[in-house]
Amino acid sequence: WFADDILPSGQSESAPTSPVRGASPLMRRALGGLEACGPYGWGTAALVGSSANLIPLEGLPPILTSTGVKGDYTVEEQPSEMLLIQELESGRPKPLVFVLNANLLAMVKLVNCMKCWCVTTKGMHAVGQAEVVLLLQCLPEEKSFPKDIFSHIIQLYRDALTGQSRTHEMLTYWNFQRKSTAGFLYLRSTLQSLQGLPLPNQPYLFGLLVHRAEVAWAKAFPLRLVLRLGAEYRFYPCPLYSVRSRKPLFGEIGHTIMRLLVDFRNYRYSLPMVPGLTVDLEAQRTCIKIPTTGYNELMKALNKSNEHVLAIGACFNETADSHLICVQGDDGQYQTQAISIHNQPRKVTGSCFFIFSSALKASAGYLAKSSIVEDGLMVQITVETMAELRRSLRDMKDYSVTCGRLDQSDSQELVFCPCSICSTKMFQKCIILIYFCDDSAEHDRLTERIARAFCLALCPHLKLLKEDGMAKLGLRVAFESQEVGFVAGSNGLPLPAQYLNALDSVLIPVIHSRGRKRGDEPIVMEFIFYILENIT
Repeated sequence: WFADDILPSGQSESAPTSPVRGASPLMRRALGGLEACGPYGWGTAALVGSSANLIPLEGLPPILTSTGVKGDYTVEEQPSEMLLIQELESGRPKPLVFVLNANLLAMVKLVNCMKCWCVTTKGMHAVGQAEVVLLLQCLPEEKSFPKDIFSHIIQLYRDALTGQSRTHEMLTYWNFQRKSTAGFLYLRSTLQSLQGLPLPNQPYLFGLLVHRAEVAWAKAFPLRLVLRLGAEYRFYPCPLYSVRSRKPLFGEIGHTIMRLLVDFRNYRYSLPMVPGLTVDLEAQRTCIKIPTTGYNELMKALNKSNEHVLAIGACFNETADSHLICVQGDDGQYQTQAISIHNQPRKVTGSCFFIFSSALKASAGYLAKSSIVEDGLMVQITVETMAELRRSLRDMKDYSVTCGRLDQSDSQELVFCPCSICSTKMFQKCIILIYFCDDSAEHDRLTERIARAFCLALCPHLKLLKEDGMAKLGLRVAFESQEVGFVAGSNGLPLPAQYLNALDSVLIPVIHSRGRKRGDEPIVMEFIFYILENIT
């Protein structure tokens, strides 16, 4: 947060630091939030060199240790694996810090819960990616580090440098020594307890090991695999740790409803997803919640779908107390089951997908028919009802389908599709789009000029900034009615005068070049900069 108590998202947060004003006509405040030791706070290149991969063929990567003086570190080459294992097993409170390259660290600790290796990264944020947390259950009598993980992290970093992003429920391949393992499925934590884990700063993703036999589901329909892991290890919705050498939870694809919706051979098409869409299954009532922020993805799904079938994948339902899952038996058949939060009554059950099919004939004597298929919901409706449903979805209007017999001889169920759900998290991410809704090209050019000016002003000082532990820098530029100015700082403090003076001489002309017109909306731009070592 900034020292004026304003978070980058615009929310208020109490902070002990007061606003700092300098001699400049522009107001300056400091970026807050002290970070733990890492690649942004120490002179790495001088300690470990510029190699892109410091993992040796034999042994462990270098270890970073503090000298006891704030901001001062040493690097131990070729550390003793046996001594480090003993140190971790004796209950070392802080993680070991391995240097994978001058910009990337891996923190390793043994956590008591399920006795797992906990490996977290520091350095992914600087290349535009979420940090990574990998929890691996220790093997019996294991006395060596899982070195494969270090190489996997290096590969993730290289992928990020080439523009390959890593997102929630995305499979990342890796050639592990264990031939049964295909890679990691990355996902965000939801309802799991994170107590006792040495976590990096947000955002971060957890990685779950995927068996080679499970790759098809990890690629085409990851939620099915994630929830199946939860059922197997009795964690809701899924464990955040991985069990090595486990048996696969799925075998040959076989006969499944998903064969109609997913191309398992070439993956040319798959079940479309709408971010934030969830399904609530309750007694006599089903609610498909479609957030307004997912309208564009919903329209893509509608336009690509068969006119007689509308199938969309749902997200994990965090508001539900249970969830449908699909289990494949030894005979290859798929069965519907459910997992729930321990010791909590089941009121709302989540579903992994829904299908509307217009195969219902008017002569069948039903208004509509709903049923559970594997881990999803299928609703059979008439052709006329399908047309009305599609029209309502395009217009973002709520729509209800009553299921049951025409003569109402049995109990009826309501399938409700509200289209006006607003996601708070998604709205926060759209704030900057609201600021930039007009003259976006002009704002893009201004943003580029400000970023370039900031970099040019501080380029002569990069070495000093890095040595002083200020390798992560924050800048906020405000164009408001009462104030036009900038904010710059690092580690909870304003930048020292020499750097602010350098910024004044370059940034002020750029900021004032925009000028102000009557009726202009206030604009606030926020930037985060990282000083990285040039590695080869």
